[in-house]
Amino acid sequence: MDYYPVPVSPPLPLISKDIELRRALSASSKSSLFSLRRCDVIHEDDWLIAFNKPPGVYCEAFLASVPTLLNHSQSKKTEFHLANRLDRDTSGVILVTKSHKVAAKLVKAFTDHKVRKMYIASCVGQAPKWKKINIKSGHGRSKFGAWRVYASKDVGRTLPGGSSVKHMETSFEVITVNSERGNQEAGELDFVVEDKSSVEFVGNKVAVLVRAYPRSGRTHQIRLHCQYLGISVTGDVKYEGVCEWNGTVYDGHLLHAESLYFEHPVTGSCVVINAPLPLWATQG
Repeated sequence: MDYYPVPVSPPLPLISKDIELRRALSASSKSSLFSLRRCDVIHEDDWLIAFNKPPGVYCEAFLASVPTLLNHSQSKKTEFHLANRLDRDTSGVILVTKSHKVAAKLVKAFTDHKVRKMYIASCVGQAPKWKKINIKSGHGRSKFGAWRVYASKDVGRTLPGGSSVKHMETSFEVITVNSERGNQEAGELDFVVEDKSSVEFVGNKVAVLVRAYPRSGRTHQIRLHCQYLGISVTGDVKYEGVCEWNGTVYDGHLLHAESLYFEHPVTGSCVVINAPLPLWATQG
């Protein structure tokens, strides 16, 4: 009989339920009124169009708004598809294709991990003892339906309902700690998760700005790995992130999809799409 292995990350904090519901309702209202502007476009060609997604808006709001933005004679015949998705509160690069054929090629590129992604995240937690780290673990749902980190030894195990524990891998680089450059002397680690987090908090928590390079494409991947490393994303109450820090109350988490790098599905040329950094990522 299939059963759930024991996850290495903790259950969802009780405080997150009410906060997440409030955020979801706010995002639904904001999304229903959302309208794209030309200044939101950060890349466009005959086959693709990319936008800088604001936080607190659902991705689906973009598809409804694209035809109005383009406002040309062919827009009614164009088959728009989301090539990638971002969490509700994550900002940054959203890529939309203009045909089924191009969409299928890009979906395959994402599935085959041929699209390189870079994120930036503001975190609060224990000061990292590493400059760079590559973390590998399992990823899957718990028996309560929440996404959790599992040990690497559990990868491939079938879960009740037919899903399985997937491989999840992310590389992180420390940019700043309390607005100061990270320790350049710190080492680089290749870490395989096999047990519960060994992070022990000593002293006060610190603000940590990191860049993240997901090697796989799992749901909530960066947020889950940040939680495991003891540097939960600021505002990410679902994964133990602080809701209030240094007198500021956060309405969502501070995670930004900074860039996508891939081979163009039609021309074969290299495409690099960069989204402008939010203010919180440029301070310090």
